[in-house]
Amino acid sequence: MILHSKERCKGTRDTISHGLNRGFCLGVVLVFALVLESFAQLSMYTREQRILFTGAWEGERFEDGRPKVSDPILERMKHVTAEEAWSVVARTEGFKDQFEGEWKEFNPSPDRLVGRVVTALFLPTRPDVRAVVDAQGKAEKRSGTGHNSWVIDTLQPGDVLVVDMSGYNFLGDRLATAIFAKSRNGIVIEGGLRDLSGIQEIEGFKGYVRSFHPSAITRGGVRNTMLMGMNVPIRIGDTTVMPGDIVLGDPEGLMFIPPQLAEKVVESSENTRRRDHWSHLMLEEGKYTPGQLDTVWTEEIDPDFALWADEQIEVHNAE
Repeated sequence: MILHSKERCKGTRDTISHGLNRGFCLGVVLVFALVLESFAQLSMYTREQRILFTGAWEGERFEDGRPKVSDPILERMKHVTAEEAWSVVARTEGFKDQFEGEWKEFNPSPDRLVGRVVTALFLPTRPDVRAVVDAQGKAEKRSGTGHNSWVIDTLQPGDVLVVDMSGYNFLGDRLATAIFAKSRNGIVIEGGLRDLSGIQEIEGFKGYVRSFHPSAITRGGVRNTMLMGMNVPIRIGDTTVMPGDIVLGDPEGLMFIPPQLAEKVVESSENTRRRDHWSHLMLEEGKYTPGQLDTVWTEEIDPDFALWADEQIEVHNAE
């Protein structure tokens, strides 16, 4: 493609000044240099590109540029419901496609799955492309030839691995053990898993998948897949998921919360719970009627609640 551009430059020398012509050629070369640079590592995105595509996040980042929402926010997020998150993410902020349902949850517990997203994109194996990926992995000194393990090696505590497997199986109980050892968290697979009996013995490890199957790889006779990107944008159902998003598990499904909205989601949820608790207290005391509280609050009710809420926050801070 660069050669074609050079020929184009040659053909236009009679009508375009030498200075403009030289600038055109230089621009083409720079564009292709940037493309090559973007594939310099197996992750397919440079740190700078990852920062660019998550530029709305202004907080701390991991070394590779992935947004790093703080641990205290993650802890508070564990009390948020999908409905409460949806109210902020979709209704207020306009992110309409960040919920995905119809999952099969394994190892369910009262604790919600919450964590920073690490993404992985897999495609059915094609030999010529696989050879390039394998060579790149060797050059980067990645362990073994199993592409699944390359992703697992990158996990940090608090991460949730979110994998676009296009419907194929991703892991069994051994890789599940490795994931939990690295992240102390769970997994989301647009695809399936095997060895469920063994995975059920990993206390604390939970996740969401589309299916279960005893084979290593399923669907259409395909026997292997290849890694095409780590911490790149992926598609989960009808949702675009970015590295550094916060995944929130709920009995209804999964919310993928942009990192810049995480604190706002938490604060809104906490305020909703305070309002609900206060409403119950007022109903028990008979101070207000259900008709007054189950609608837009009046100028009389709002200040009353605000005074109580401030007192509760002061008590909490004193503790």
